[in-house]
Amino acid sequence: MHTLPLYRQLANHYLDAIRSGTLKTGERFPSIRLMMEKHAVSLSTAVQVCRELEDYGVLEARPRSGNYIRQPEDVPKPGAITPPPSVDTGVYVGIHEQVSWVLKASQRATIKVNFASAYCAPELYPLKTLQDHMIKALRQDQHLLGATGPTCGHGALRNILARRALTAKANLPAERIVITNGATEAINLALRAVTRPGDTVAVESPTFYGLLQILECLNLRVLEVPATAHAGINLLALEQLLQGAERIQALIVIPNLQNPLGSIMPDANKARLVQLCAQHNTVLIEDDTYGDLVDTEQPLSTLKYWDRTDNVIYCASLNKTLAPGMRLGWISAGKWHDRVEMLKHTQSRSCEALSQLAVSAFMKTPSYERYLRRLRKVLTQQRQQMSAAITRYFPPGTCVTSPQGGTLLWVELPRHHSSLALFHEGLKAGIQISPGDIFSNTRRFDHFVRIGCGAPYSPRIDEALAILGQLLKNQG
Repeated sequence: MHTLPLYRQLANHYLDAIRSGTLKTGERFPSIRLMMEKHAVSLSTAVQVCRELEDYGVLEARPRSGNYIRQPEDVPKPGAITPPPSVDTGVYVGIHEQVSWVLKASQRATIKVNFASAYCAPELYPLKTLQDHMIKALRQDQHLLGATGPTCGHGALRNILARRALTAKANLPAERIVITNGATEAINLALRAVTRPGDTVAVESPTFYGLLQILECLNLRVLEVPATAHAGINLLALEQLLQGAERIQALIVIPNLQNPLGSIMPDANKARLVQLCAQHNTVLIEDDTYGDLVDTEQPLSTLKYWDRTDNVIYCASLNKTLAPGMRLGWISAGKWHDRVEMLKHTQSRSCEALSQLAVSAFMKTPSYERYLRRLRKVLTQQRQQMSAAITRYFPPGTCVTSPQGGTLLWVELPRHHSSLALFHEGLKAGIQISPGDIFSNTRRFDHFVRIGCGAPYSPRIDEALAILGQLLKNQG
């Protein structure tokens, strides 16, 4: 009868195959998906097998390619693998594959409490008001659904967005704004406009996993630049990379309420960042999706405000602040506007008109600002309640960020804990989280968890956090 854990049994199995020459040096190691199917094991077990072999020098992870066999001078004998000093179960095997497995595992489970969402609960959005504006728009134009609008979007919405940008000291002319299907399409268009496959793009680390998926799908190389929860991207590290031999074609940054850190860049850092990118001819792509959720009456400055050379492409969205189902975002691409407009036309034509008209009608009223103020106040309370509960239930040594707005908390667990293992154990209890591994192409964040605070605090949420805390304590 086996006394070793399953992942160590499998690690010994593959180690024996490497020693015998069945798996040869330089050969690609079986993918995570193949191991799961072949051995009928979970994602976390398959990942831990790879981590175990990598710790003993017989496996190396190659970014965007997978795992490959390497042959050190002294390979341990079968059965000789013992636990490394610190177990970190994450391993990069292609971020899209990793994220896809996490999402599919979530879809197969029965979710009772979802902490993985970055959205607000539906009851916090002004859905009835938007429905009323939709009905009014249809009554005013009965043929609205029978025609398509201009590629760049309806003028009413572009005008209101341009006027609101001025309050953040950003000059975004309405005629240079393109309405998109959320910020995801906006960033996709920006990258396609300024890069080619094989180019290098820098990102904050950690960063939103959806961005890493976009970069992989566009066949772009990724450089991760360290970021902190108190100031955002590390400008010294970025400057060193910009001065290096590798040409960085573009940099993508979330300056206000970064996902997942929740950081806000100081104005001095924003100005310096814009200057650095212009100096090195690196296109700066700004994602301002969360800007309206910052806990302040006065909007924070954007990177675009500090732009004097038309080198910043501004992207934003209403998905988190107003109505996720409408999928409305926008891009102001400056000197790349014509190319972005062409790409938008060939990619998805114009966005649906009814949502644009309803949103623009609502945003023109004083009710919109009152709604934002109420939403920020509610989210502040929810973050505070969630943070207090995490501190109460999670193991000693757990650290939680204190963002100045938004719906997200970035939680650092004691280093011997695995967020990927917590993810799978949580699903069994009907609780979904976002494991830290998916926010990077590295394994640095396996002991981190992103927790969404978009739902009003309740006994059900309190119980779910208590369960997660107990699952972490069970890890030892």
